[in-house]
Amino acid sequence: MNRTLPTLALMSLLFSGTAPVHATPDTVGHVEDVARFDGAMPTGVTVAPDGRTFVNFPRWGDDVPFTVAELRDGKAVPYPDATMNRPDDKRPAETLLSVQSVVADARGRLWILDTASPGFKTRQSGGAKLVAVDLATDKVVRTIVLPDDVALPTTYLNDVRFDLRGGEGVAYITDSSVSGPGGIIVVDLATGQARRRLSGHASTAPEPNFVPRIEGQDIKNRTPDGKETPLRVSCDGIALSADGATLYYCPLSSRHLYAVPTAALRDPDLSEADLAARVVDLGEKGASDGLEADDRGRVYAGDYENNAIRRREDGRWTTIAQGPELLWPDTLSIGTDRFLYFIANQLHRQAGFHGGVDRRHKPYHLYRVKIDAGPVHLK
Repeated sequence: MNRTLPTLALMSLLFSGTAPVHATPDTVGHVEDVARFDGAMPTGVTVAPDGRTFVNFPRWGDDVPFTVAELRDGKAVPYPDATMNRPDDKRPAETLLSVQSVVADARGRLWILDTASPGFKTRQSGGAKLVAVDLATDKVVRTIVLPDDVALPTTYLNDVRFDLRGGEGVAYITDSSVSGPGGIIVVDLATGQARRRLSGHASTAPEPNFVPRIEGQDIKNRTPDGKETPLRVSCDGIALSADGATLYYCPLSSRHLYAVPTAALRDPDLSEADLAARVVDLGEKGASDGLEADDRGRVYAGDYENNAIRRREDGRWTTIAQGPELLWPDTLSIGTDRFLYFIANQLHRQAGFHGGVDRRHKPYHLYRVKIDAGPVHLK
């Protein structure tokens, strides 16, 4: 096992008694430590076909000097440059405000998903966008600003997948709102036109009465004065099947995996009722943040309650990575090197879940585990 991190017991000592005591999960899989982050907390990762690796740091309250970075010799360097990473409320479409996800496509571009919602605050009009950077020149080549009737004031853009067949193709984005309707946003990359689908549907909404339990503690929003409210996050993880025919997705506040035909999502003449009738509940998979799929038709999901990564094949789930150091596996990305990469960022230890006490312990990590498959590249 390529695991050089402290044991859970040692981590508890480092926390001087602040970390909850719990049973250590079994260790599964050969997990490699790729990079460590001593500054802001990362959420997203993507590995381009040529092996270049990019990460992002949303502006949730940490000191975030840049919200998108490329890893160069193990160091995070602002990408595409430092200037664009300086947010400017007067130029919301031209600067990066708070990026939740980055995805490298099969045509040599890095797509940046800007929430325009620093600190989960009301989304800034004109700032919610997809930005494409040409990896050959490191220059922005496309910006698609989402209109206010698609990216609602309550919208929180979370993750995105691309199907580039048939011209420019289409992007699918999850809206993981914490206060309004969740949903899936479908973007025509040729025209830039976007539509909300399954907005407020049960499959994109938090699961009623859902309470995650991590490190022996129920995770809820907790204020310093002792008030508690449920963690209610809508549609979050997303993955596209190898043939492009199925979109998989899940709310963060749920243990279920859902699927819907992409042709139905793209059909502007299909009513919401008829679209909802095509949604399939694939059952429980564990509570997940990130999802991914490989070119063999298998689906991967984080299991943040159990410090694990799981894989679905032939309708059955198998744990492929698990260990006490895999604290909140977030975004997943498969590289052409046939590794599954994922961020572990201790999201559940943030101060908002512990009465104002920040229990995160740096560094945060980028890990990878070998799989016998490559990424889904629909081009």
